[in-house]
Amino acid sequence: MGFGRRPMDPRDKRPITTRVNHRIRVPEVRLIGADGGLLGVVATHEALRMAQEAGLDLVEVNAKSDPPVCKILDFGKMKYEEKKKAAEARRKQTVIEVKELKLRPKTDDHDLEVKVNHARRFLEAGDKVKFTVRFRGREITHPDRAKMQLDQILAKVEDLSVTELAPRLDGRTMILQVAPKPQVLQRAAQARAAAEKARQQALDEGRAPPEEEAMPEDDSGQDDDDDDDDDDTAAAT
Repeated sequence: MGFGRRPMDPRDKRPITTRVNHRIRVPEVRLIGADGGLLGVVATHEALRMAQEAGLDLVEVNAKSDPPVCKILDFGKMKYEEKKKAAEARRKQTVIEVKELKLRPKTDDHDLEVKVNHARRFLEAGDKVKFTVRFRGREITHPDRAKMQLDQILAKVEDLSVTELAPRLDGRTMILQVAPKPQVLQRAAQARAAAEKARQQALDEGRAPPEEEAMPEDDSGQDDDDDDDDDDTAAAT
C-alpha cells in the first residue's frame, strides 16, 4: 500500500503547518539543495539522509506540487527570519489612530493651549484628533462657549489638519474631529521610515537602538469627573 497523502477534506479549516523532516510522509519529493540547486525527484528517506549529513533540515516548501517540493535548509533560522520580517512589516504599517482630547466649557486658556500642543503633536505623528466638550448642568444652555473654544482650536491647527467633523452638539457633548493633511501624513511616514532605518542600523552594529520620542497621552482613558451627578441634580432643582 502506498504512502500517498490523504486527499484534503474541503471542510477541514485547520491551518496548514509546515512539514519538516520525519513529518514528511510521502514516498518521494522534488528536492532543492541547500545551495538552491535543483536535485530532481528523490526518495524521501534519501532526502532526509542528505539533510542530516549537512546538519540541516528537510522542509516542505510546496505541498501542492506532485510530488511535494522540499528544500534542505536550517528550519530554525527560517522561522526566525520569517518572524523578524513580520515584525518589521508591522512596524512599517501606517496605522492612523484617533486621539481624544476632552475639554469643559470652563477650561482655562492655559489648559486649552496644552490641549492644542498635544493635538499638534498627534497630527504631526499622523493621527487624527477628536475633541469633546462635555456639558454639565446648566452649561448646556450656553453652547456658544464650547463652540468658541473649538473654533480657537481649529484656527491653531489649521496648518496641519483638515476638518473631518465640524463642531456639532451631540446630546450633552460638542464634538470636533480633525485629520492630518496629506503632506503631514507624508512627513510622518518619512519620519517613521528614518527612525526604523536608524533602529535597524543600530541593531546591526550591536548598539542599543535610539529611544523613541515620548508622545503625550490622550484623554480616552480618563473618566469624567465624579461631580457630574451633583451638577445635574443641582440643575434639576
